[in-house]
Amino acid sequence: MSRLFGTDGVRGLANGEVITAGLALGLAQAAAVVLTQGRHADELKAQGLRSKAVLARDPRVSGEFIGAAVAAGLASSGIDVLDAGVIPTPACAFLVADVGADFGVMVSASHNPAADNGIKFFALGGVKLPDEVEDRIERALELPKLTPTGGGVGRIRRFSDAEDRYVVHLLGTLGKTRLDGVHVVIDCAHGAAAGISPRVFADAGAQVTVIGSDPDGLNINDGVGSTYLDTVAAAVREHGADVGIAHDGDADRCLAVDAEGNVVDGDQIMAILATAMHARGELADDTLVATVMSNLGLRIAMREHGISMIETAVGDRYVLEELSARGLSLGGEQSGHVIFRQHATTGDGILTGLQLVAEMARGGKSLAELASVMTVFPQVLINVRGVDRRGLAGDAEIAAAVAAAEAELGETGRVLLRPSGTEPLVRVMVEAAEQAIAQRIAEDLAEVVRTRLGAAG
Repeated sequence: MSRLFGTDGVRGLANGEVITAGLALGLAQAAAVVLTQGRHADELKAQGLRSKAVLARDPRVSGEFIGAAVAAGLASSGIDVLDAGVIPTPACAFLVADVGADFGVMVSASHNPAADNGIKFFALGGVKLPDEVEDRIERALELPKLTPTGGGVGRIRRFSDAEDRYVVHLLGTLGKTRLDGVHVVIDCAHGAAAGISPRVFADAGAQVTVIGSDPDGLNINDGVGSTYLDTVAAAVREHGADVGIAHDGDADRCLAVDAEGNVVDGDQIMAILATAMHARGELADDTLVATVMSNLGLRIAMREHGISMIETAVGDRYVLEELSARGLSLGGEQSGHVIFRQHATTGDGILTGLQLVAEMARGGKSLAELASVMTVFPQVLINVRGVDRRGLAGDAEIAAAVAAAEAELGETGRVLLRPSGTEPLVRVMVEAAEQAIAQRIAEDLAEVVRTRLGAAG
């Protein structure tokens, strides 16, 4: 049986085969068993207090019944629920830490279409769960549940000042920096950022033009947001703005466009922020953490500026684990998940956008000028579907083909083959100094993978 949890929680078609009200109820009950163990929970019990959890969701219509099922599962297990309603994923993580909750639950499918939904958990302190804890929750689905009665059952209460707490936190990360004089277009993806991101940027002094800010439960990520950057680019050009900031549905990512509408991706954003923090002496151990998917150009730019890089597996939780283990301050993904460990425990698209625009304001430079710190190498990604991904690691012919490609590219390119964690496919990624070279080598490697691994078993 395949693992229930993927790279970022449990996700799928709402009311489909996986994401059902029954599963939401069961996961909440299982999480209550697993996440209320340890010294903190024991101290609460000794004081006659119940554990508490923060619950939040993005505006998908299915989030209403899934959130209700989660709340029911938690309360029936003796957990007090603080229901924050529709807020970004990073807000949920922040609030877990801010109010000292035992854990948090976010109902969201991030950048996926409106029909999908998902459930992700945050542990004590607002950090994402390690794989082994997710596995324990999955196993606990089949174990006896907590069944308090009478006064032992949990209460469900509205978290009335959740949004205000988060806004104050975000503005506090700017210190004395103001965004006055910078015209920002914000694309809220008809998602969880709609009520917060424009407010924060305006409070910080920016001139704000807003698009994608009318969620109806069915239009999230529909032609807007970080997966449709042409929309925010067109708005920037139309309004003569200085910069465009695009969030995804749950606002844990940020991608940007400059005044001409050129895309500035997560790697470029990290390059800008890392070099600026390095210059101010704020980049811990002069080190940036990024995933294996980050562009070769980022690695070269960091090397040229005296900044070391550490690579992790794909997923912002792995970035955070490395940041925490080494006491580092900045990391992220090409997709726009950027983590400022001083301020957040997960990728935060609003925080990232604020800090990016703050760098423009501090130096009086355009985003294009700032982004020139890094040269983006052409990157080709081919998903080879219908193959036995489990055979990738041990295949000598694939390894030889990769070695030959790396030898051809030398220092001017990079090859990465990565099996999907959930699907019968292998991702072939090639970077090179020229697009045509990257395309040719990627297609050749994809064919080798297709031939060697055949049909998925």
